[in-house]
Amino acid sequence: MEKKGCYHCGNEITTFNRIVFDEKEFCCNGCKTVYEIFSENDLSCYYDMQQAPGATPEEANGKYDFLDKSEIINKLLEFDEGPTSIVSLYIPHIHCSSCIWILENLNRLNQGVYRVLVNFPEKKATITFNKEKTSLKEIVLLLNKIGYEPYISLKNYDDKPQQVDRSLIYKIGIAFFAFGNVMMLSFPEYFNIDDIWMRQYKDFFRWLILIISLPVFFYSASPYYIAAWKGIRSKNYTIDIPMALGIIVMFIRSAVDIIFDLGPGFFDSMTMLVFFMLLGKLFQQRTYNFLSFERDYKSYFPIAITKLVEGNKEEPIQIYDVVKGDRLLIRNQELLPVDSILISESTFIDYSFVTGEAVPVEKKSGDKLFAGGKQVGDIIEVEVINSVSQSYLTQLWSNDVFQKRVDMKYKTITDTISHFFTPVLLTISILGFIGWSFVSINAAFNVFTAILIVACPCALALTAPFTLGNTIRILGRSSFYLKNVTVVEQMAKVDTIVFDKTGTITTNAKSIIQYEGEELTSEEQSDIRNIIRGSNHPLSRKLYGFLQARIVAKPNTFEEIPGQGLVGTMNNRSYFIGSQELVGIPHDKIINETAVHIKIDGEYKGKFVFANHYRLGVKELFEQLDKKHYKFAILSGDNDGELEALKALLPPSTALVFNQKPEQKLEYVKELQETGANVMMVGDGLNDAGALAQSNVGVSISENVNVFTPASDAILDARKFAYLEKFMDYSKKSVKIIKLSYILALTYNVIGISVCLLNKMSPLVAAIIMPVSTISIISFVTILTNYFAKRILK
Repeated sequence: MEKKGCYHCGNEITTFNRIVFDEKEFCCNGCKTVYEIFSENDLSCYYDMQQAPGATPEEANGKYDFLDKSEIINKLLEFDEGPTSIVSLYIPHIHCSSCIWILENLNRLNQGVYRVLVNFPEKKATITFNKEKTSLKEIVLLLNKIGYEPYISLKNYDDKPQQVDRSLIYKIGIAFFAFGNVMMLSFPEYFNIDDIWMRQYKDFFRWLILIISLPVFFYSASPYYIAAWKGIRSKNYTIDIPMALGIIVMFIRSAVDIIFDLGPGFFDSMTMLVFFMLLGKLFQQRTYNFLSFERDYKSYFPIAITKLVEGNKEEPIQIYDVVKGDRLLIRNQELLPVDSILISESTFIDYSFVTGEAVPVEKKSGDKLFAGGKQVGDIIEVEVINSVSQSYLTQLWSNDVFQKRVDMKYKTITDTISHFFTPVLLTISILGFIGWSFVSINAAFNVFTAILIVACPCALALTAPFTLGNTIRILGRSSFYLKNVTVVEQMAKVDTIVFDKTGTITTNAKSIIQYEGEELTSEEQSDIRNIIRGSNHPLSRKLYGFLQARIVAKPNTFEEIPGQGLVGTMNNRSYFIGSQELVGIPHDKIINETAVHIKIDGEYKGKFVFANHYRLGVKELFEQLDKKHYKFAILSGDNDGELEALKALLPPSTALVFNQKPEQKLEYVKELQETGANVMMVGDGLNDAGALAQSNVGVSISENVNVFTPASDAILDARKFAYLEKFMDYSKKSVKIIKLSYILALTYNVIGISVCLLNKMSPLVAAIIMPVSTISIISFVTILTNYFAKRILK
């Protein structure tokens, strides 16, 4: 059978679903319609930038009716004055230059749109429009129609604009201004320029340098004084104490030199030190902080839902307005926002996000439906029994045991070094002052000052932020996003990795179907396909797409037996299609697997076995982890139907545990930790949230890094799942770089302090050497992290 890619979206098309228009082939009418829209509006160059850049559009079917309500729109708008309104929408499908181009030309498709600004990293589009010419609903429907459906959740509705803390930027700006000007004003004295003009204005320039340095000392460096004071009060000797002391000593000594005309001081070194320290702090903060690692149920629920009022009239209402007794309409693929009772005859609910169970559960009229399940099939009617805040999903998410706890006992490498470095440095400097005071008070003060300046631990303090900051930047560029730099150190200590199965090592996007049994004729395949055509069961839909029969005909008889399968007749032949019980397989011979069995005219023919599609590179990943002597386990909410398949795929040392509820996964991780293991948990849904929170490092894998990820320490793009071992290796290399740079910095300090104790180094020389060592250490760690990134992550 001939296979090609759709001109618009690139999806596979076959002889049976091919649509030809304008000498181009499309996989569906939706893609064809988008192409027509772009062509009619002279936007067809959209396809010149990227091959098959678009996505297949989805039917709206009343999904955005809630955007008719002004109270909801007002919550979403960022600006609304006169006819002009501004809204920012998250659009998951933004992925290439064509996407940016078509969105920024949205005004050519809707005359009410003024302009669109696209934030590619955050996948957001800020749209300015004239509400007298168009509406937010029209814009959203247009985006949906061209394949760029926005994702609007309850979180968008509740979130208030956050005040951006720019104080660090201001501190860096002042330090940079002072550093540049102080350095420029200090050059003449550095080079001993001696002329009448310099002799006449030397005092003026020195006092100007002092005045320029005051804001740096009192404002820019203030975070280090505060941190040092907190460390002293808590008796926690952090690296901030000698840093703050070094800054204070440099300022006081420099001020004394200038006031009493003893010398030019060291304000250039002080301002540069503060600038680089703050720059390292900013570098650490700005590494992919657009990702949300702490999520709650609001990120997953829609803003509004369709309520049935008198006369079965449909009315969109806000989620928070839903109360017990309301009747709601839930469409295909919509998430249930509240616990409810099914009113319609039957449906299938996909609870994989909550429980990890891969196969949708069939529900009948009167059954209880829990929030968090996804409705699969035709539109259904439900009656609410709990509000949003009282639903099962909300309570599960809010459970204390499912919250990520901060390990207050965890000490970073910098904390460990500073615990010893700080008291040793202070002791040496005081002893040096006491020893030289018997010779000369002036010499003693010089020695004391020189030691604190030359040994100021800026190199020690900067090496970790710059190394780890560069590491998480590089990992983020490889689609592995870490919450903070501490996660890198914790990853380097991991010795045990626990994987969820459904949605983690498997993908829900695909499934493998294999037929086992007596070969079916093309006529029998055609009959089976036409009988299951009337069923909405997920397995029926997958099997319908798998069978390639072309003739469409109506069955003579058709009956769907709840929980068992289908019975029908075609061409005077009877067909039983479904479970083992339906086709009469004895109970003692029933195999625990996901399969559709076929019985024709009373004779058992065989079965279609459905196996999960494992992610590319799973086997190789586990082999690599096994070689590196990691211990690992697979936890699953499913039954053990795929036990043999997993045994064949994974190393013999892999622990396989099935039928695990969310609480049991958490306990499993906890038991491993009690044996002394450092555990990484890799999961994808709320059913893994407890284990992710309990683990030393929680990694949430996601098909879309901005949607459907529970609270975690890291978010891994599913496409890079096979790279996990490389990411672990890179984290270990980064920690080794830090340790190596610490050795270099401490070696420099030992040499520098030794020279200072002999009174062979003046404070001025110490002030010059200190920034040189700092810059060399920063360059060293940056070069090495980039080098190992190219070697390991290539």
